[in-house]
Amino acid sequence: MLNYLWAFMILIGVIFGAFNGKMGEVTEAAIESSKEAVSLCIMLVGVVAMWTGLMKIAEKAGLIKGLTKKMRPILRFLFPKVPDNHPAQRYIATNIIANMLGLGWGATPPGLKAMEELQKLNKDKSIASTAMCTFLIINISSVQLISVNILAYRAQYGSENPAEIIGPSILATIVSTLVGVIFAKIMMKVSRK
Repeated sequence: MLNYLWAFMILIGVIFGAFNGKMGEVTEAAIESSKEAVSLCIMLVGVVAMWTGLMKIAEKAGLIKGLTKKMRPILRFLFPKVPDNHPAQRYIATNIIANMLGLGWGATPPGLKAMEELQKLNKDKSIASTAMCTFLIINISSVQLISVNILAYRAQYGSENPAEIIGPSILATIVSTLVGVIFAKIMMKVSRK
């Protein structure tokens, strides 16, 4: 569906440019945007490599395992039907930690593994369990302490203070996560009736 939306917007832009005699400017903008996209991708590769490497180091050093243990009370509250020491807990914790660091791309693999493990616990395989829905809500809203993507974009485009968005980002993601958790808990109670 998104492919159709993007194609439609590009087509409208080209048609509008053609009717207004601005095809040269449309072509020039396409070439400039292509250069900028490649430049941004190259810059982001370094950021992604650094943070993904740090997550791997943290995992190998046992920090993820230690943080998972410290997060158990929260995980038990959010996912009461997931047994202690189940692999889903580790994957959920890793996903949450990666999201807190603003590593959406680093959070995806453990997020997918968490969903696989939660599906194993799911009694009705045809619909998502409450734990799966709760995890999805938390994953989407994700409290971010460091918005790595946005910091990288702001630095790339010459912001004088790329980190000035950290405070508002933390506040916005805390609020969205709390609302998501409250919604998930309400839905859990409704589904039990």
